[in-house]
Amino acid sequence: MNMLNKKYFQSVRQELLSYADKRREVIKQAGDAQQHSKKAIFALQRDDLVEAKRHLDEARTQLLGLVKKFKSDAALFDEGSFKAALEEYGEAYLFNLFLEGKTIDKVKDFNFDGVAFVGALCDVPGELYRYAIKSATEKKFDMVTKCNNAAQEIIGELVDMDLTGYNRQKFDQAKQALHKLEQVVYEVSLRQ
Repeated sequence: MNMLNKKYFQSVRQELLSYADKRREVIKQAGDAQQHSKKAIFALQRDDLVEAKRHLDEARTQLLGLVKKFKSDAALFDEGSFKAALEEYGEAYLFNLFLEGKTIDKVKDFNFDGVAFVGALCDVPGELYRYAIKSATEKKFDMVTKCNNAAQEIIGELVDMDLTGYNRQKFDQAKQALHKLEQVVYEVSLRQ
């Protein structure tokens, strides 16, 4: 006499193995998408908008592919690798909007929840700081001011959100980036 329902155990095993395979695919592709987003940010910092667009498009394609392929398995989108890739994409997307002179707004193509959007937005002041340093070096002082103004606005919005946990830490980093950016503005004003 069998003590276990072998058919049922086999179905549970298959379900778990199938999920593990899907999870590995999400981790791999999300990692690739995150890398493309990082490369897009690096290209934006060098004013290589063509290269940045290419990497942003590739990241978008990979993330949308995952969303489409695994839409019936929503638990996969709670994986840390997917969330990190989405957040990095959001950061690149928002920084690109700034450099194109557009309004920083929602991230199109994806349904960003508030936590993901704030996580991405909190990283933008750091990119603005790096871009302001580059701009100051190139004596583009108007851009330094523009970076500072954008970071001020971002922090002004974030301060009213009563952030906790992960996004509170990111907000604190964003405030530090703003402080460094204010130093750059101050030093530029002394040299003008």
